[in-house]
Amino acid sequence: MPGQFDLVAFGNPLLDMQIRDGEEVLKKYNLKSNDAILAEESHQSIYEHIVEKYDVVYVAGGAAQNTARCAQYVLPENSTAYLGCVGDDDLAQQLRAANDKEGLRSAYQVNKALPTGSCAAIISGHDRSLVTRLGAAESFSKAHLETPEVKKLIAEAKFFYMGGFFVTHGAESGLIIAKQAKANGVPFSLNLSAPFIPQFFSQQLDSILPYASLVIGNESEAVAYAEAHSYGTSDLKAIAEKLAASPSELQGARTVIITHGSEPTIVVEGGRTREIETAKIASEDIVDTNGAGDAFAGGVVGALILGKSIEEAVKVGQKLGGMCIGQVGPCLKFPKEQII
Repeated sequence: MPGQFDLVAFGNPLLDMQIRDGEEVLKKYNLKSNDAILAEESHQSIYEHIVEKYDVVYVAGGAAQNTARCAQYVLPENSTAYLGCVGDDDLAQQLRAANDKEGLRSAYQVNKALPTGSCAAIISGHDRSLVTRLGAAESFSKAHLETPEVKKLIAEAKFFYMGGFFVTHGAESGLIIAKQAKANGVPFSLNLSAPFIPQFFSQQLDSILPYASLVIGNESEAVAYAEAHSYGTSDLKAIAEKLAASPSELQGARTVIITHGSEPTIVVEGGRTREIETAKIASEDIVDTNGAGDAFAGGVVGALILGKSIEEAVKVGQKLGGMCIGQVGPCLKFPKEQII
């Protein structure tokens, strides 16, 4: 049985298959240069194609799993645990090894009938296009929440984090955890994750959002949410304010954080809206942006758990996001740098 873990995160564990200079792949599969989608029938050959034609770098991924590892980067040892479903295969072992290296407890459910999920990460310039084949990840069942290990993790957590991608198949489990967070009186944070989530899974997202004390997203996700909910505006401040004021099952105001690349981060907290400047990073220092948003979210959550103010937490998130885009894939520097 585990000891107490401050942060419990959950989402879709994936192994990223990352390539650079992937403009040909974008054209071949009709992909946008800076987007995230679930693989459709027309994308099924992309994984074999990039293995055959490109030098593939394999990196442990899955948005919420990235965020949990990045939160652990700033937290004391053994502070984070992660829930998700994997297969019984080598890819799952690679994910466990990556988590073990960075101090994240892998509280996986295992489906022996399906392969561990994977994600083609196509880098072009400074942009990344993600095409996800969920595999075992989309078979996560609420029965896993009743196992002794997971029940203990959920009962003792001080903070929860959910990746929005999880609602494509796991909204029922997400709602169970969100309601438990409310009952326990601890924060529940939710990431919008990608434009297609509010566009096509709005009902599932909206079933959980009332329990979220913290919502994080980027500019394209925020605009997609606004369009799906007929906000009638594309102004990011106005969207953040409306989202913060949307129906809630919680006492107190919801905090909303909207990132915008190198532009200032928008924060609505306690009814107050402000912008927090983002440090500029020279173009030559950017390797790729895959995982930068996840690193930002991890920094924010980790700092909040440590008792930092929202402004301090956003600055920590910006530091980790900036560090991530200087690495290959959703990774941070090791040995660890002192961030807080």
